[in-house]
Amino acid sequence: MSLTNGTSGTSNAHDSPPLTELETAEILQSIRNSTTVPSTSLPADLALSVDLHRQQPAEVATRDLASYYWDASTMAPLNAVSAAALARLRAYKPPPFPTWDRLPVSRRAAVLILLFADRRGDLRVVITMRAASLRNFSGHAAFPGGKADSLSETPYQIARREAWEEIGLPMDDAKIPKPFRIEPLCCLPCSLAKNEMAVRPCVAFLHADDVPGKPKAMVDENMIPRLDAKEVAAVFSGPFHNFLKAKDEPREGDVLPPGEWYDGYWHHWLNEPWRVHNFHVPINNQKVVKPKVREGGQAAIAHELEKEEDTVQRFLVWGMTGRMLVDAARIAYNEEPEFEHNAHYGDEHLLARLEEAGRLPEKKTREVGQEAIKEEVKDAKM
Repeated sequence: MSLTNGTSGTSNAHDSPPLTELETAEILQSIRNSTTVPSTSLPADLALSVDLHRQQPAEVATRDLASYYWDASTMAPLNAVSAAALARLRAYKPPPFPTWDRLPVSRRAAVLILLFADRRGDLRVVITMRAASLRNFSGHAAFPGGKADSLSETPYQIARREAWEEIGLPMDDAKIPKPFRIEPLCCLPCSLAKNEMAVRPCVAFLHADDVPGKPKAMVDENMIPRLDAKEVAAVFSGPFHNFLKAKDEPREGDVLPPGEWYDGYWHHWLNEPWRVHNFHVPINNQKVVKPKVREGGQAAIAHELEKEEDTVQRFLVWGMTGRMLVDAARIAYNEEPEFEHNAHYGDEHLLARLEEAGRLPEKKTREVGQEAIKEEVKDAKM
């Protein structure tokens, strides 16, 4: 296993490597797909920006292309860096992993890494906070997801079903409120959960299509508040590109709460070094969705959250969730982190080793009921 130490030189929040011809084509297709109005040609100023991007240094070309999206009158939801990131995710194909096909259903799980664009056209990622952890805000953050119900379920089907059960995101695309729609982008290499389950991250993008004659709908303002945190205590979001950085990436007008964005340390797991990433995600400038119906301990926990909402301004995202965020951002932005990290993606070599050693048999169902097993799966996300 190789390890990598990122550089920490100064960089702009929108720095990105030069686009390839394929990525440029994907950007143009993304722009066409983001509108409900068919078009066979691009506006002259955007076409010129793309042409300039091919000829100029990366930092100049990216700024020129991005400037088109900063004009609110164009109603474009993505800036150039975000469009290129989605293009790279669409093009990504994980290496074959035959071990997955041999795993019993009790060893299979998946999570949904759901991205969306904010008003600046930057990508953000949806994260949940588990109810059981909010009494002391110990940072038990996770993606929506959980265990497979059957061997026939694909990882994406697992992730979407769990997202419905946990945060109320409809499984049926036809039931997602207009103008929003979900585009599956790719799957990442599997990670190994602490209870020895294979967890496949599935990356998707939540579009907010234009509707002629209506104001632009924004996911964080119009869609996220509609979600129902049915099995979690909170739903929030983090700045996707920032998961490659050692410090907060403040943007004009942002007021950041006290505290550091990142710290981390090396940990040995199965006799191999494994980097633990701790991200302290600001929540002071966003709508945090909490359960609409509260029962039992969830009600008390949500009440405690609301009492401390003015003082708790960062949620800790760490463990397997933090590792998956770093992996996804590395692929999307074609950048290496500023902090030390594992060079490989996921933990498939560890899963293959455990499977070869006979350590991934069918799990025995305990007599305490399915809810307890479901909770054990959610614990595995950490």
